[in-house]
Amino acid sequence: MADPHDKLRREVRAFVAEAGIVARNDSWLRGYDPDFTRELGRRGWIGMTYPTEYGGGGRSNTERFVVTEELLRAGAPVTAHWTADRQIGPTILRVGTEGQRAEILPKICRGEVVVGLGLSETEAGSDLAAVRTRATAIDGGWSITGAKVWTTSAHHATHLYILARTGEGASKHEGLTEFLVDADTPGITVRPILDLVGEHHFNEVILDDVHVPDDRVLGTVGAGWKQVTEQLAFERGGVERYLSTYPVLAAMIRTVARHPDRAATERLGELAARLTALRQLGLQLAGALDQGEAPVRLAAGLKLAGTRFEKDVVETARYVLDVCEGDTEAHRLLVDGLAVVPGASIRGGSSEVLYTVISRAELPR
Repeated sequence: MADPHDKLRREVRAFVAEAGIVARNDSWLRGYDPDFTRELGRRGWIGMTYPTEYGGGGRSNTERFVVTEELLRAGAPVTAHWTADRQIGPTILRVGTEGQRAEILPKICRGEVVVGLGLSETEAGSDLAAVRTRATAIDGGWSITGAKVWTTSAHHATHLYILARTGEGASKHEGLTEFLVDADTPGITVRPILDLVGEHHFNEVILDDVHVPDDRVLGTVGAGWKQVTEQLAFERGGVERYLSTYPVLAAMIRTVARHPDRAATERLGELAARLTALRQLGLQLAGALDQGEAPVRLAAGLKLAGTRFEKDVVETARYVLDVCEGDTEAHRLLVDGLAVVPGASIRGGSSEVLYTVISRAELPR
């Protein structure tokens, strides 16, 4: 079947080929390049699905799927805009005020907004609802005090998304509220957390009596849990959930083409079949988003299957690059992949949590 977006795909591929990108794994988390992001903004490849009146492209999620797929296949440095474009913009469109849309969405589309996600907290593990950061109502706004951890790009952020407790209820899922806080607000301290290879993209964020105006509340006060679970369809359901180690897969393909080996070819064939299935899930999810749905369970399933795939890509490469004599670049990408896959089963929801999300799906009657 012909690709209905072939022209767009060829445009992105041509741009990537000319950009001289040094491929790396997890480029959506570890590839911070604000100049590259602004160039994507100039080309209309950020905020593609946003309405044109807010600076967006008015295009489909399927078209956005094409662009993000090509960028991640190349290992392009897209961290600077990834979170803002992927989920904060759509959240503002869903539940934000007209003022928030008019102010923030055009900046996201231009590649000027870097968002750090303040969800996880210390001692909470993978329990997203175990929020101890508290927002207390004050004249004209809120005072937020607490701490967030594993906050990607907080040291570069222009804005921090913060999930805070604003009230109590019968369960810990009640009384939560979403905020979008200007990162230069007094009372915010960002502390670096280095990864296994000494790189800095994670952070701990301390909030000490941070004053936030009312116009920085996202959606309805106290409805944060429902809003954030819908938001996770954008976070968990993207191509980054199965293409984070694609540069390793591409290196294997090049290696086997130079040094044919039957067993290696069979293993690559299995990975290719799984990748095809994952792409179909990704396209199905993009179509659901175009229909205005928030396919939380489908996104959880894609993320769970994608996590397994990314790990298996790296494990297979350890064999293939050995028996087929991979070159220096292939081994560089393998070492890079080995450093990033341990976190895949935790970020965006641990595998155990995702099993729970999927198991709660209603069975057909």
